[in-house]
Amino acid sequence: MTTVSTRIHPSVLNADLARLDAEIARIPSAAGVHLDVMDNHFVPNLTFGLPVVECVRAAHPDAFLDLHLMIEQADRWAPSYAEAGCQSVTFHLEASQAPVRTARAIRSAGARAAIGLRPQTPVEPLRDLLAEFDMVLLMTVDPGFGGQPFLDAMLPKIRRTRELVAASGRQIWIQVDGGIGPATIERCVDAGADVFVAGSAVFSAADPDAMVRSLADLAESRCAH
Repeated sequence: MTTVSTRIHPSVLNADLARLDAEIARIPSAAGVHLDVMDNHFVPNLTFGLPVVECVRAAHPDAFLDLHLMIEQADRWAPSYAEAGCQSVTFHLEASQAPVRTARAIRSAGARAAIGLRPQTPVEPLRDLLAEFDMVLLMTVDPGFGGQPFLDAMLPKIRRTRELVAASGRQIWIQVDGGIGPATIERCVDAGADVFVAGSAVFSAADPDAMVRSLADLAESRCAH
């Protein structure tokens, strides 16, 4: 059983970025919009940066913006995205020299602070730092590109993260990102995740919002068992 209601945060990485405002408007049922910022250094892909995020914030003032930084200079830039109005800012442990300081700066700017982990990065070193974060993002593919198949080997890691969060006694979201769709979301719920980033599954669907609702129904139904 998860500790918070499940949430679907579609990633625009697989949307038509030339029509970003219109694409976001196609998913009104989403609990949040997942924005992937990549610098072509931390991951081998380049997307967009702060000016585009600021435009999205202005165009969609009521949307919950879930910002995922996949950049090398995470400590420097993460607080700026919080100041730009993102409600949640995730930076990667592998890209941070001062994760606690950065998390506190994000919170001071009014956003939820989240820490991201690549598939090969263990969660156990975060045990004593969990109180500094509002969410742990577990990559269930190698980060950088959308449309990759889900890594089943990450299910035990999700379970271990849920155990650590439960032991902390705190309401910390566990987000999974990569290969999430109708065929995988229930397994992730069973393992303990409660926030789901779905990109290609949503934006390759004929009706993206119907897919969001379908994924939400699958997750909630599984959570109720």
